[in-house]
Amino acid sequence: MDGCGTYLDTMRREAPLVQCITNFVAMNIVANVLLAAGASPAMVHDAEESGEFAAIAQALTINMGTPSPRWVEGMEAAARGAAAAGRPWVLDPVAVGATAFRRGLGARLLALKPTVIRGNASEILALAGAETRGKGADSADPVAAAEAAAQRLAETSGAVVAVTGPVDFVTDGRRGLRCANGHPLMPRVTALGCSLTGIVGAFAATRPPFEATAAALAFFGLAGEEAARTASGPGSFQVAFLDALHTLTPEALDRGARLEAA
Repeated sequence: MDGCGTYLDTMRREAPLVQCITNFVAMNIVANVLLAAGASPAMVHDAEESGEFAAIAQALTINMGTPSPRWVEGMEAAARGAAAAGRPWVLDPVAVGATAFRRGLGARLLALKPTVIRGNASEILALAGAETRGKGADSADPVAAAEAAAQRLAETSGAVVAVTGPVDFVTDGRRGLRCANGHPLMPRVTALGCSLTGIVGAFAATRPPFEATAAALAFFGLAGEEAARTASGPGSFQVAFLDALHTLTPEALDRGARLEAA
């Protein structure tokens, strides 16, 4: 694929409007992350308007973190609206294997053909119907354990599948890449994974989904590395991370992206 910097440059120039159906914990952080990176977030989730809005936005992201029946209606309406308008949409199957309600929701959203699926190893395993050791929203499985399931899920769903962790794995069922960017402080700040889903949506709004997802992972992880240089803990890291998303240049991303074929 081309240098990741070209994908960042395109995203910033186009400043895509990204519709985010996310969870109560994540809304503020997701919005600020997208703004800092150069995209335009819109938190539109109610079924009365979510499907209509999905045709206005350049991309849609759906996060299952705190679902309720009314929000589920909004998720499904938005996914159908995005599909009808030819807009890419990203599924974040948070804790999809934890309860029967979430398993059913994950299956219904998967049937609506997401463009990209991004989750931790336990979530991807559960969504693919494989055995998992996940604990709620936390992964208890290593990324490597989910790579084969991710490839099968990509083949059966038609989606690009990203398994995120210390070293991320992304596949479209034919190709695979690993991304080694990131920092151990990142999981210590709530909703950064949810925010990554938003960044994937912003990149996928402007470029093909496999390449866009890989570039988004590298950008997000490299910003975490830059933020950790000055942070003394999770609190200062969160502030430094927003600044890094804003100041990271396409040239720096080209130099710092650590992507390799899988």
